[in-house]
Amino acid sequence: MQLTEQEKAKLEKVQLDASWKDSLSSFLLGADMDQLKQFLLQQKQAEKVIYPPSHLIFNAFNSTPLPQVKVVILGQDPYHGPNQAQGLSFSVQKGLALPPSLRNIFHELNTDLGIPAASHGDLSTWAQQGVLLLNSVLTVEAGQPTSHQKQGWEKFTDTVIDVLNEEREHVVFILWGAYAQRKGQRIDREKHLVLTAAHPSPLAANRGGFFGCKVFSKTNNYLKQHGIEPINWQLDA
Repeated sequence: MQLTEQEKAKLEKVQLDASWKDSLSSFLLGADMDQLKQFLLQQKQAEKVIYPPSHLIFNAFNSTPLPQVKVVILGQDPYHGPNQAQGLSFSVQKGLALPPSLRNIFHELNTDLGIPAASHGDLSTWAQQGVLLLNSVLTVEAGQPTSHQKQGWEKFTDTVIDVLNEEREHVVFILWGAYAQRKGQRIDREKHLVLTAAHPSPLAANRGGFFGCKVFSKTNNYLKQHGIEPINWQLDA
């Protein structure tokens, strides 16, 4: 699409990897994005604490450029405790206690592939290998889970899924829980692999349907079948 100088200047301000910016430009320049920016600005002016910090909001996209995406793990919204959220779904910064969902993810990884549970929850090395750790909603108010839902982020991340669906092929989408699965209804299952299971949160996982889902081995088998380098799920120490 041909952009005016004004539109180019507007895009220039968005701290987003160029490959994503290019494919998402019509959304980034549209009214929905303007409303979302307005909402976030109002929250800041009201001195609300917002997670993750603004430079990490698009961390998933900056860590995993569009041409490099092999896998998408879809979360809901960021962790709402201090210093936890880092813009990657399910991931927390090194040195913090593992959230229960992540503990269950590591348990499944161990059962599935024999990989011992990591001592930290920073999933950056997954992101660097092509795992897009995408939350549906990219910001949250401190201590207020789901507080930024229905402000426009969902439309943004729907557009992200549409871009992946249309511009890429043989991407594995890991959809844990009903929320992610509803969002994943738009994915073309002829072109991509969609793996579903219960959510890893203790409430859902303990009812059954998460443990034993083997998404990690299924992902790597599919990637190998299509001549794509599999993911090394082992985190560094």
